[in-house]
Amino acid sequence: QVHLVESGGGLVQAGGSLRLSCAASGRTFSAYAMAWFRQAPGKEREFVGSISWSGGGRSYADSVKGRFTISRDNAQNTVYLQMNSLKPEDTAVYYCAVHLGSTWPRSASEYDYWGQGTQVTVSS
Repeated sequence: QVHLVESGGGLVQAGGSLRLSCAASGRTFSAYAMAWFRQAPGKEREFVGSISWSGGGRSYADSVKGRFTISRDNAQNTVYLQMNSLKPEDTAVYYCAVHLGSTWPRSASEYDYWGQGTQVTVSS
């Protein structure tokens, strides 16, 4: 079992920055890939970024590439999402997730554990 707790969400103006954190407990955090997804009202959950267990492999959605950075600190059992140049369309609930495998996939169906989410609101 893995327990995930996201934090760092809030209200920010367009062009601003936020850093989300996801603290993990339970299984050996450093052995698994992690990802961030988001879900806006009335829309499906969408992939934001993923990172391999070592941090050496990363993948991003085209909509956030160049603005968002995913990273992890295995000593702290934490994964981060640095979000810069935020846009109103980035408004959503952001979720972190764990994939109990060796890849860092982009599909939500491949993730095994999820956090409760943190709200990010970007005003124009």
